[in-house]
Amino acid sequence: MTDSWVNETLYPEWGQRFAVKRELARVKSDFQDIMIFESFTHGRVMLLDGVVQITERDEFVYQEMLTHVPLLAHGAAKRVLIIGAGDGGVLRRVLEHRNVEKAVMVEIDGEVIRLAKEFLPGIAGDAWNDKRAEVIVGDGIDYVRKAEAGSFDVVIVDSTDPIGVGEVLFTDEFYQNAARLLSANGLIVNQCGVPFMQADELRETSERRGKFFPDIWAYVAAVPTYVGGYMTLGWAAKAKGLRDVPAAEIRKRAEASGILGKTRYWTPEIHAGAFQLPPYIAENLPA
Repeated sequence: MTDSWVNETLYPEWGQRFAVKRELARVKSDFQDIMIFESFTHGRVMLLDGVVQITERDEFVYQEMLTHVPLLAHGAAKRVLIIGAGDGGVLRRVLEHRNVEKAVMVEIDGEVIRLAKEFLPGIAGDAWNDKRAEVIVGDGIDYVRKAEAGSFDVVIVDSTDPIGVGEVLFTDEFYQNAARLLSANGLIVNQCGVPFMQADELRETSERRGKFFPDIWAYVAAVPTYVGGYMTLGWAAKAKGLRDVPAAEIRKRAEASGILGKTRYWTPEIHAGAFQLPPYIAENLPA
């Protein structure tokens, strides 16, 4: 890191850097180092432990795909559990669905929420004040351990990679409890890294999820600041067939939910196509 540039530290031998227009916050919380700065090209940017988490310019890609795909694949999700996602972007997209009755968000680091509200207010918009939202500063694995069986329809995990504070969200215990708290047609999605560089992450988490869910797969999103090509989003469903819903039906569901025509990346066709994986990605999934 220099006075005018921030170098991402995700990979030791390859990365990206941003010219810094203005540093806005640098905080060491109980869990991680948090930095927010204003860039020249991507708006405001948040890093956790030196790794880019979100930028104002391309956050819509990741947030829309992480949220709209599982909710519309399910088709009747009323209760949604969000683990992580302290910037509030997933919460905002979940609450855009008019059929959602309750969204519980559990973020372990209250500093992420505080700083996002102060410096990245456009990410969550008015979601923090929505009557359907319950925001908990706490441990996600502890929450799923105690949650009532069948109490949620969809679980969305927006965490860091499986190191440090995010590691417990990639364990057998977490996925076993996720399966228990999901309703009969429930499903869980989680970020599984960029497989061009992090194939082990996709392979190992898919094997773990496969112990507790009958349908294991992944889908992709092209997020510019997650360098290395496609980002994979892990998919685990209690019922088979949910990822095979035709685009025409997804379009009907999107219209009923109130999001059709309001997205910048997600479309019904992209939804359906995102499950069609290049062989170099598919080879890391259970046969």
